[in-house]
Amino acid sequence: MATPNITEKLSRSLTLLRLFVLASALLLVAAAISLAVLMTNAVRKQAIDDAQVSLTEYTNGVLHREIVHGGHIAVGPDAKGVFRASLESRPDILSVKVWRNDGVLAWTNVAQNRIGKKFPLSSHLGEVLDSRKAEAQIEELDSAENAAESREGVNRALEVYAPVIDGGYVIGAFEVYADASRIESSIAQKKRQIWLATFVIFGLLWGLLVFLVRGASGILRRQTDQLRKRSKDLMAAYARLEESSLEAIESLNATVEAKDPYTAGHSRRVQKIAVAIGEELDLPKDRLDALRLGALFHDIGKLAVPDAVLTKPARLTEDEFELIKRHSENGARIVGKFGPLRATVPIIRHHHERWDGRGYPDRLASGEIPLEAAIVGLADAWDAMTTERPYHRGLTLEEGFHEVREGREAQFAPEVVDAFFAAQRRRPGEFWPGQVESEDEPGTLHVIAEAS
Repeated sequence: MATPNITEKLSRSLTLLRLFVLASALLLVAAAISLAVLMTNAVRKQAIDDAQVSLTEYTNGVLHREIVHGGHIAVGPDAKGVFRASLESRPDILSVKVWRNDGVLAWTNVAQNRIGKKFPLSSHLGEVLDSRKAEAQIEELDSAENAAESREGVNRALEVYAPVIDGGYVIGAFEVYADASRIESSIAQKKRQIWLATFVIFGLLWGLLVFLVRGASGILRRQTDQLRKRSKDLMAAYARLEESSLEAIESLNATVEAKDPYTAGHSRRVQKIAVAIGEELDLPKDRLDALRLGALFHDIGKLAVPDAVLTKPARLTEDEFELIKRHSENGARIVGKFGPLRATVPIIRHHHERWDGRGYPDRLASGEIPLEAAIVGLADAWDAMTTERPYHRGLTLEEGFHEVREGREAQFAPEVVDAFFAAQRRRPGEFWPGQVESEDEPGTLHVIAEAS
């Protein structure tokens, strides 16, 4: 039935929803971290750029007219006084260096013994002179180059490099060192705000997602519970229907035997013998179950045979026999309409086939005959030849054994015949009603009279 599959799918859906919630949490955390890092870097860059613009404008505004004369940098006594006054008004500025574009240090407020000397241009200065664009960065004051700028309590500085331009030409550059503590404090505060806001927003998004998923999983869980209950009820109803249908077919099968008193109990005896042979052949449970039902209902097709033909005491005419022969096809058609008995269809249809290919209805031979059908065929033949019928007497035990041996590889499958004799030796009572093992001679069977 399809309903159990639906409940399994719903259970898998609930599991997938839980995995989705966990995966979404991991993805949202990764996205929040990535976004926070990007925003923090953007804020840091913007803060440094703003500080660079501020210092560049300040330095150019205060010093440019004092040091540029006739397209050259020349720092006179007046300029030095302006430098000192400007530095006093901006305590955050640690030092200012004025470079000519040939690498000569024109002026500095620290380590003034270097003034007038030529030095190799640093990569930053060289890039500013070439690009004509100011740049800035925050660095540790721990190298020999910036040791002079180090002051007590200041270990990180904002380094700004700005070109000095006159008449459209770059004639030098400013190198400004400023205390980075205020900028970094501002960046750190904004960083905390960014990370907090990012995780709060993403946390709310994840919480909303969890809320929606929990609502969906609750609906799915209720639907699953309802479907399981309905499935259980349907399975119980289906089992009752199967039981009722099987009882109806058993009643029809009993009707066949009730028409002819000589065949009373025939189907049950055939069933016992067939199951004993099947167990001897080690058939798996599903095939043994099909064999048990196929043997029980092997003659149900005789419902379509007129009573006059079915119970005729004399030998049948050729036409009557042809009518009787159709009972295997009719029986297969009847049980084929009932799902639980579909596995018995080939058993019922082919139980009158012969190993030599002279059986009916399809004249199958040897390995073409289903094993279960061959088993029922032998069990049916054994019961028919060893019970009294209007048209022949019942054979004795030894006569019956002789007929089975003679039919090996002609009417009966060899492996079924061998299993028949093996099973008969193990369970003799199921092959001959009323026979018991002799107490005086073990292995010797005697027939006892049945009460009339």
